[in-house]
Amino acid sequence: MDEEYDVIVLGTGLTECILSGLLSVEGKKVLHMDRNDYYGGESASLNLTQLYRKFRPDQAPPADLGRDRDYAVDLVPKFIIASGELTKILVHTDVTRYLEFKQIAGSYVYREGRISKVPSTEMEAVRSPLMGLFEKRRAKKFFEFLQGWKDEDPTTHQGINLDEDSMKTVYEKFGLEAGTQDFIGHAMALYLDDDYITKPARPSYDRIVLYTSSMARYGKSPYIYPLYGLGELPQSFARLSAIYGGTYMLDKKIDAIVTDSDGKFVGVTSGGETVKAKQVIGDPSYFGANGGDGGKVRVVEEGKVVRAICFLKHPIPGTDDSDSCQIIIPQNQVNRRHDIYIAMVSSTHNVCAKGVYVAIVSTVVETDRPEQEIAAGLSLLGPIYDKFVDITPLYTPTSSGQADNIFITRSYDATSHFETVVEDVQDVWKRVVGSDLVLKKREVEVQN
Repeated sequence: MDEEYDVIVLGTGLTECILSGLLSVEGKKVLHMDRNDYYGGESASLNLTQLYRKFRPDQAPPADLGRDRDYAVDLVPKFIIASGELTKILVHTDVTRYLEFKQIAGSYVYREGRISKVPSTEMEAVRSPLMGLFEKRRAKKFFEFLQGWKDEDPTTHQGINLDEDSMKTVYEKFGLEAGTQDFIGHAMALYLDDDYITKPARPSYDRIVLYTSSMARYGKSPYIYPLYGLGELPQSFARLSAIYGGTYMLDKKIDAIVTDSDGKFVGVTSGGETVKAKQVIGDPSYFGANGGDGGKVRVVEEGKVVRAICFLKHPIPGTDDSDSCQIIIPQNQVNRRHDIYIAMVSSTHNVCAKGVYVAIVSTVVETDRPEQEIAAGLSLLGPIYDKFVDITPLYTPTSSGQADNIFITRSYDATSHFETVVEDVQDVWKRVVGSDLVLKKREVEVQN
């Protein structure tokens, strides 16, 4: 390991693999290392043996769950928004040639004790059981306003300035009830909490339009998902990196991050050898999270996420027997500060045995009893065959990395999609390379 690299990347989570793939394409000499013997880091998909080894090391998987190799269970439950930023990166890099995608069958929201489909057009809004007759008319006008908006044409603005007026002002203009605001803000704009309401409306407008345009692309829901699980995503970007000369080393314990007398990055020591590079990128677990990096604290904990991976022997009740779906429980419905998410996939996506459904319930931890906080989500699943609960700290870097050439990614948050992951990729890219990440536009193929 006496070569010198442009960049060493530590950890094979999706964020790190996208960055190593993009940097390799850009002509950088990249070495990518991971302490695990599998790809994916915190965003891996595990087979049954790996899953039980992680959560119940002293228990073998039950025989009636089927074959080990039929499983690829995601540790972080997220779906891909069809017209979102991750899709653009997948298409721009041509990583789609390594992947097959399937649609998620339904997008639902919980309100007043029942699950309903999220309306995404004015026609669906008119038919939705979420609203009464008069509210439907108001919602129809709201959706028509959004779809008709043109920045350059003031006649479409109806007196609203998206960059100055708050989302509260927009809701009030159309007279929308609190429950309608709930499903628009949380099930369409996909906000985790209500902080967005008092801020300028432009980001909310962009998010709602992203949702509706993603819905329009493939029909049933705005989400797509890779066959064989989300763990396929980091592996595909790793292949991209390798094609462009990137070097991968799995199962490599990282002993030390080496810096010079000024604190600037020099290299990484593994197995008694030090490999040098100009810059290092890595996930928080290599830089002080969980006591790594020789005790030097380069990351700070911002909160925790609780996730319960549940095996079911049936679809989720109230979802039209969907083979996959997302259900959002807006925080106001269960007296919380943050939403609860349910993501469900099944054997249709080649992630579990036939007759098994994998539902993951997650939220941001607010109390010292995290498992009780997702009870409202668990209660919607019907009988649960088995359950694995994980509480994960959310880490964020303490500095930009530009002073010491140590660039640290963020933990995977509680959102149900990959938009924040791509924001982190774009942010780290700009700090590492010194310019914005620019992508081209193409189309992605999806199975019905």
